[in-house]
Amino acid sequence: MIKYLGSALVLGGVLTTLMSFDDTPQLKTPVKALQKASFADHRLMEEKAALNYRNFCGGCHGEKMDAFVDRQWKHGNKKEDLVKAIKHGYANEGMPSFDSAFNDVEIKELADYIIKGIKNVDRYAASDKPTSNIFKTETMTIRLDTVAKGMDVPWGMAFLPGQELLVTDRTGKLYRVGKDKSLQAINGVPALLNKGQGGLMDVVLDPNFAKNKTIYLSYSKPKTENGVVLATTAVLKAKLEGNQLTDQADIFVAKPWSRTQHHYGSRLAFGKDGYLYISVGERGNEKENPQEIKGNDLGKIHRIKTDGSIPSDNPFVKTEAASTSIYTYGNRNPQGMTIHPQTGAIWENEHGPRGGDEINIVQPGKNYGWPIATYGINYNGKVISDVSEKEGITPPVHYWIPSIGPSGMAFVTGNRYKGWEGDLLTGSLRFQYLNRSVLKDNKVTKEEILFKNIGRLRDVRMAPDGYIYIAVESPGIIYKLVPVN
Repeated sequence: MIKYLGSALVLGGVLTTLMSFDDTPQLKTPVKALQKASFADHRLMEEKAALNYRNFCGGCHGEKMDAFVDRQWKHGNKKEDLVKAIKHGYANEGMPSFDSAFNDVEIKELADYIIKGIKNVDRYAASDKPTSNIFKTETMTIRLDTVAKGMDVPWGMAFLPGQELLVTDRTGKLYRVGKDKSLQAINGVPALLNKGQGGLMDVVLDPNFAKNKTIYLSYSKPKTENGVVLATTAVLKAKLEGNQLTDQADIFVAKPWSRTQHHYGSRLAFGKDGYLYISVGERGNEKENPQEIKGNDLGKIHRIKTDGSIPSDNPFVKTEAASTSIYTYGNRNPQGMTIHPQTGAIWENEHGPRGGDEINIVQPGKNYGWPIATYGINYNGKVISDVSEKEGITPPVHYWIPSIGPSGMAFVTGNRYKGWEGDLLTGSLRFQYLNRSVLKDNKVTKEEILFKNIGRLRDVRMAPDGYIYIAVESPGIIYKLVPVN
């Protein structure tokens, strides 16, 4: 509890006098004690500002200030601009004045608190493109070697025997990248809707690819009803014969179909149980899709067998009218998914709205909360939910404010990358970098921004050769991360 009584502060029942040192010239206090007192006072002032934000601003701007500040500032984001807005408001725009609620000191403290959040957002931004392919990180120097180029939006990667690579391009093309870096188009890709966020998305190999030559592709499948184009997330199973797909068949088609052209989700991953996990976005309809499990596949993680049939231990196989492929629900737009190399747990990331991007550990039957509980606010600045955590909702392992626009993700394995062992890598679409998350006991303890402004980073994978590969967009380039010291 924090209360102010004149020049005194009550913190947790303890009364502390707040006075300037200029008022007490006779005070004989060591410098270190003064520094400690100054630091404590600053911390208490910031805590009070945070409390004032939550109590007076959070109802309109969201509980997390860092999400609120991630915006274009119509009236300026300097301290004097914020002080003016807080004190006098903008009544015609729905912003009340707080000159009667706060004194001038409190208004300035609140402005300082908001500026701290603005600086947190600004640390991700970069205007200059890299001028070299050599990058210094906290633990080593990395060289980015170009493996392939000539694509537009390389969405997913899968590693073939013989040091070759499959790459999907969202435009609808599937490529084989040869050892000589040649780009060979593969025929037989399904008809798809290359519009908005849709197109050809992820690719994975069958666990028995060496014997059956089978691959799986996720894509935005279109159809037309009454002159209206609809689409949904689908998964195609096919054999790769040279540079030709054969025996194509859809083994998963999400319901219901939608007119929207975004939030397809669409990462694929094979678990250690041999089943295929599929992420599907809520297609922009958070009011109906993510929390509904009866006949609704959107805003979910799914689990199926390689022929499209349903494992008998899926969590909703005995729930009346439920989509039996559902493994989790309450997901927004999951665009990253990977397997923990030691535990075999499925980890996924998903886009929040403005703020509240998440990392989750996928557990059967769990509700991940969208849109009941979220750390973000809506793109127009309106609050979506007044809670970030709630009983019955599985909270994220980690969340990002501001939103980084997470995409592909991978755990670092092997011993090539000293100091990165066991870390989680995530591509950032919004800020165009690779995010390194240091983990301890399934919690993110530290993060590092890598390859700032390299391009919208769509995918990251650990390859069988022990190297990390990343895919960036427009122009589409695949890089291999090579440690050089």
